[in-house]
Amino acid sequence: AAHAAEWDSLRSLHVAETEVEAAISETLLTAPLGNVLDVGTGTGRMVELFAAKANQFVALDNSTEMLRLARAKLANLDSSTAGKVDIMLGDFNALPLGNARFDTVIFHQVLHYAQHPEGVIAEAARVLAPNGRLMIVDFAAHDHEELRTVHAHARLGFADELIAKAFQANGVHIAHQATLDGGALAVKIWMGQKVAQTSAVQNTNLRKVA
Repeated sequence: AAHAAEWDSLRSLHVAETEVEAAISETLLTAPLGNVLDVGTGTGRMVELFAAKANQFVALDNSTEMLRLARAKLANLDSSTAGKVDIMLGDFNALPLGNARFDTVIFHQVLHYAQHPEGVIAEAARVLAPNGRLMIVDFAAHDHEELRTVHAHARLGFADELIAKAFQANGVHIAHQATLDGGALAVKIWMGQKVAQTSAVQNTNLRKVA
């Protein structure tokens, strides 16, 4: 919350947010969203984009100020959509949620705040239902050290190998990934699907990565 005023300068370093949101939508909406968890919801932009298409939508953040802003956006939704949304205070290191509860889990520009991203991914996989989808949208690995000091980033982006290894360790298979260039920072989208123990991935709407 303390860095909210600096977000515009950060956004200027990468492709337009409208392009990022379009790519997120194109990837997520290839299958029903079901019950959705938005981890680190911030001001609630993912709520605005996807709550109407979800069965239930939980927007979680560890900042009460951010949750206040997210809650205010519910007024912009129709009553039937707003009624499906729960705004929740919580830490992505220890999600206050039950196992296998969600069909879709989203991290939109959040994971770079994690000191131990592998542990955060493990928590996301824990609350993900079999065949559920985990989407991470964040920066590719970079060397812009000022993002640590100015924007409080714990990690300077992520290599594909780190995400793939963390997914695999938690029974999530990479099904789609994309790179959005257009500035000093490349934005990455990683989509994984949690495989049911009794069967392989069967969702043909997801493109496998060679």
